[in-house]
Amino acid sequence: MTDTFACTTKTTLVACLFVISSFATAQDGTIYPLEAPAEPNAIPLGTGSVKDQPAHETWFRQWGDPMARNITTATLTPFLPKPGTANGAAVIVAPGGGFRWLSMGNEGWEVAQALADRGIAAFVLKYRLHPTPESLDAFKESMNRTFAAATPPASTNDAAPTPRPVMDLSNQLQDAEAAYAMIVKRAKEWGVDTARLGMIGFSAGAGLTMHTTLHSKTVELDFIGPIYGGMGPVEVPKNAPPMFNVIATDDFLFRGQFGVIDSWFKAGRPVEFHLYQNGGHGFGLGNPGRTSNRWFDAFIHWLDVNGFLIANAKK
Repeated sequence: MTDTFACTTKTTLVACLFVISSFATAQDGTIYPLEAPAEPNAIPLGTGSVKDQPAHETWFRQWGDPMARNITTATLTPFLPKPGTANGAAVIVAPGGGFRWLSMGNEGWEVAQALADRGIAAFVLKYRLHPTPESLDAFKESMNRTFAAATPPASTNDAAPTPRPVMDLSNQLQDAEAAYAMIVKRAKEWGVDTARLGMIGFSAGAGLTMHTTLHSKTVELDFIGPIYGGMGPVEVPKNAPPMFNVIATDDFLFRGQFGVIDSWFKAGRPVEFHLYQNGGHGFGLGNPGRTSNRWFDAFIHWLDVNGFLIANAKK
């Protein structure tokens, strides 16, 4: 690794995303308890529970957004276009939260609805998470301790990089594979062209998107969109899907790295990269007054130009 958060292999790529969950609690967004929403359209994926999980799924609200933690049952929630507007493309949406929580509103439901409004069938993946303390106070304390331990010193020029733990994502990969399999199985019912099925993810969800791309033996994504995820280099599969990548210069995960972009380019695989002046981390579809707010329009344009929005037109 070249520095504290650098991700230099397909294994350590997800390890560096370990710090994301603590980042949010270190900011000035107060956490409030939230009653779990009904989620009437959520479909259980049947991938099992979480071993040694001491707490039940709970929800909280931060910056006005609903978030879930201690998820032990993975689900898939379809957001389908209105009748007569579907173009056949489909996207699995993976919210972020450092694999300790999921930003279900900002990086899940809102993004999926925006895709459905463009005629794209979207499916929010609520994947299983690593355990956190049951009480909110203990949860916040644990995340702040993680953030303090993960924050690099003011100058790292003379200091050796601190190794980061490699996170086990076997549950999350299994959930992503089950989501993909369900969409393929029910493609006709949902109006999905399985030759135009991709995945986008945010923060840790971007890590899961990349992890699925690099490691799954059953998922064959047609395109991927890691949004403000780890930027370190990876080993690119021979037939890796086209990639649309987004991050802002003031995102703590960027730190001047272009590794994953360089890896895709050197492997001869299609890649589009948008480095925005500002936006920070966790901006979802966008925050007021940020240059990164146009990324979603650029993503739709990229899908269009590459033929993913028209049947039998994919290049």
